[in-house]
Amino acid sequence: MSENCSHNCDSCGVDCAQRETPSSLQEPVNELSRVGKVIAVVSGKGGVGKSMVTSMLAVAAAQKGLKVGVLDADITGPSIPTAFGVHGRPYGTEKGMPALESKGGIKIMSINLLLDNETDPVVWRGPVIASAVKQFWTDVIWGDIDCLFVDMPPGTGDVPLTVFQSLPISGVVVVTTPQDLVGMIVEKAVNMARMMNVPVLGLVENMAWYECPCCGQKLPVFGQSHVEEQGMRLGVGNTASLPLDPTLAAACDSGRVEDMDVSALWDFASFL
Repeated sequence: MSENCSHNCDSCGVDCAQRETPSSLQEPVNELSRVGKVIAVVSGKGGVGKSMVTSMLAVAAAQKGLKVGVLDADITGPSIPTAFGVHGRPYGTEKGMPALESKGGIKIMSINLLLDNETDPVVWRGPVIASAVKQFWTDVIWGDIDCLFVDMPPGTGDVPLTVFQSLPISGVVVVTTPQDLVGMIVEKAVNMARMMNVPVLGLVENMAWYECPCCGQKLPVFGQSHVEEQGMRLGVGNTASLPLDPTLAAACDSGRVEDMDVSALWDFASFL
């Protein structure tokens, strides 16, 4: 052992007899599940439409013929069941808890499916929330699916850290909007993913414009789009822009997201 040893084997390049191999924090998936790619959908802040983009990506993947699941990791603000019109309560078995399915066959698990009332608040501290998300991976029976989308809570706190460390994340999709403030915070999310050695698969700029129903002109309600420049600056070549669409918002509110046209994301989702 070197006399200058810091006892931190993660940051040391010396191959000494006392060297310890760092243990993986990754958790095993439920024994009745076979999950292909795990894709986290993240944002630096709330209110950018991350859950809507997650739902649209899941629908796009299903339209490509893939078997899809969505893990709602936004424990205090769950909205995935509403978007897909999935209600009811999962049942538990000795082997785990089977995920519920949407009408299109997309498998869903969310804390809202386990509450007595959908409007009950989840007033838990960070470690308990992180543990619940981990159990959605270890205890839920996802079956045989090609890709699992994880709808993350905003920010870079306990739950994103738990997901990055506990699940075999294939990559992240970052959701933003045209405002400069959001763009700055998005960079934090991108940097966190890279700190955790997780590939950034693309940037989705939501609410990039509103199409006037009278003349068809695209109006930049929240400012001019900068997603391509932002992608170049961050080294992310795969970008997409989505409009501010009241029709899509209404479809999510009424559980009909699978009925909507999501072809705008087909090319973007080439990583599937």
